[in-house]
Amino acid sequence: MDEFHRILAGAVAAGASDIHLKPNSPLVFRVSRELTEVEAPVPTAAWLEEVVAKLIPAHLRKRFEEDGEVDFSYFVEGSGRFRTNVFHQRGQPCIAMRVVKTNIPSFEDLGLLPIVRALAETPRGIVLVAGSTGAGKSTTLAAMLQHINTHFKKHIITLEDPIEYTFEENRSVIEQREIGLDTRTFEHALRNVLRQDPDVIMLGEMRDATSFSAAMRAADTGHLVLSTVHTTNAAQSITRVLEFFHADEREQVRRQLAATLVAVICQRMTPTKDGGIVPALEILRNNSTVRTLIEENRIEKLPAAIETGSEDGMQNFNQALLALVKEGKITQEAALAKASNPDALRMNFKGIFLTEGKRILG
Repeated sequence: MDEFHRILAGAVAAGASDIHLKPNSPLVFRVSRELTEVEAPVPTAAWLEEVVAKLIPAHLRKRFEEDGEVDFSYFVEGSGRFRTNVFHQRGQPCIAMRVVKTNIPSFEDLGLLPIVRALAETPRGIVLVAGSTGAGKSTTLAAMLQHINTHFKKHIITLEDPIEYTFEENRSVIEQREIGLDTRTFEHALRNVLRQDPDVIMLGEMRDATSFSAAMRAADTGHLVLSTVHTTNAAQSITRVLEFFHADEREQVRRQLAATLVAVICQRMTPTKDGGIVPALEILRNNSTVRTLIEENRIEKLPAAIETGSEDGMQNFNQALLALVKEGKITQEAALAKASNPDALRMNFKGIFLTEGKRILG
């Protein structure tokens, strides 16, 4: 494993976010979001088989044999922790690893709006961070937890599969529990988490009715619950949550959700003029209008509530992108590529605003 560990150390030194190993193909690092071939011996199938046999934890080997793929975290002294996925392609093992960061960026580093800080300071309820894969959801959650850790005396428990960021305790007490390593299953951990005296619970991902029911119970009893959901806009996040449940359960769930939801933050990563990236944020806050729309199952009108809810800190993607263009951070072309309604955004650039929201809500 010495050679394998040298690869991991080299990835960390190069500032790579991801590492890809495939039999008889060049070693590849992802650096600054770009895939880069590394000058190193090409991994052979026999060598990768040997690495995989030692890499996969004992408690996951049977799952790998049955499923052909498995997720876990791997720690190397001096290099750190790596989120690891071992899988097969064409009958041969491959490894994809992500460097787990210990240097957690601040809200300012990430370009997040002040409203995100305010949501992190919410004493209770559910805050969802939404977006597609690679939209920076986990990083935003980490920044929110680090803010709490820095400024408040709270007991924070995370349930992750696997752990993506590691925290050092500051003012808060933090326990990070990895599924499969620290607890048998996600469901088992959820059944017990309220017995562990948490103030803040972070669920790596809302994945089913069990996880969201547990989140609502925790929020209803005075806890702050932070989690992610894979959706492309804030309003769709509400629909996705309801789809976790059977049709005959949804009326009751809507009422519980209306009572416990604090906000949905949906992200789209957008390239900046200087070659970096910045998140465009759609913000849904559970004000009286949103609460009523959820209770009455008028989910299709949530986009209008977002569009007209600026006084409560809400904005849709077009509004977020327009602001980033006006601030000189992104180009109009980059904004149009990420817009929910490019035609409307083009009109906004010309100073023309046709707001349907007030009419729909009215």
